[in-house]
Amino acid sequence: MRICAELSLYPLESDPIPAIVDIIHDLRGREGLEIVTNQMSTQLRGEFAAVTSAVNQAMQRAMSGNDTVVLVVKYLNIDLPIASEPVLG
Repeated sequence: MRICAELSLYPLESDPIPAIVDIIHDLRGREGLEIVTNQMSTQLRGEFAAVTSAVNQAMQRAMSGNDTVVLVVKYLNIDLPIASEPVLG
């Protein structure tokens, strides 16, 4: 089954950008995922196991440091074309 996920990481520190960029680079290095990043979030698309594994590893990496972080994840059980703009009816 192919799914989509949307991730938003909120490091609660004075300079959160490096932590966010690290997670994005880590996700981009994974096989079997389509990844789209914008100013608000990062979307992943792929097989269920690949997406959920990538999210779990990103979460573990983000939460293993000394800083407090919030990771918001939304899963969608359909295969949306995340790199395309939506068609509005």
